[in-house]
Amino acid sequence: MTGPGRQPAPGGALVPLLLPKRPRAAVLVLHGGRANDTGPARPWHPAALRMRPFHRAIRARLPHEDVLLAAVRYRLRGWNGAHADPVPDTLEALAALAGLAGPVPTVLVGHSMGGRAVLRAAGHPQVRAVVALAPWWPADEPVHQTTGRHLVVLHGERDRVTSPADSAACVRRARGTADRAAMALVGDGDHAMLRRYRLWHGTTAAVVAHLLDPAGHPDPLPPRCYASGSVPVL
Repeated sequence: MTGPGRQPAPGGALVPLLLPKRPRAAVLVLHGGRANDTGPARPWHPAALRMRPFHRAIRARLPHEDVLLAAVRYRLRGWNGAHADPVPDTLEALAALAGLAGPVPTVLVGHSMGGRAVLRAAGHPQVRAVVALAPWWPADEPVHQTTGRHLVVLHGERDRVTSPADSAACVRRARGTADRAAMALVGDGDHAMLRRYRLWHGTTAAVVAHLLDPAGHPDPLPPRCYASGSVPVL
């Protein structure tokens, strides 16, 4: 389903940030947005600017020189109910990525609304793993599309915008579907990921590096993040 007045995003949905000659894998980053807003998304909006430190951190920790790093450019600023506008943008970016680099295995990283979009796009054949940061996951969010994928969630302990409890419930449901599913709370972390920002950036980048190259980069998350029971605090 397309959103109201949907037009192609200027310049396309894929924004390459690091483009090696022969990519063997890719990382695609999605920023947050609003529940309802049909105004155009702009790169200077705070939600988009918030992800720039993550771009830098991930780029610095990429395990090889042949990993493509890109962001998704949204057409509209909001999710907008059943239109789920960021999802077609994400699928368009994945199609453009395949045209640019071939059907390389891809890790999706999304914050807030972007976390909801990456979960919805997890079933795309290129996607191997999803990393969700303080995701917006309502109680009825589907998880069947995570089959065979890795799912990692980091959520601020003091987030008052999206619900850590909803994230934990979604991860529990996904454990019956996903190849692996993990969650950790960032102690004293907020939704904007400003408190303990070094932990947010460093852990996210280390998780991505591990997902791309498990043998060469150890998992930064303790084993209890993958276990049932209470969610561990970092």
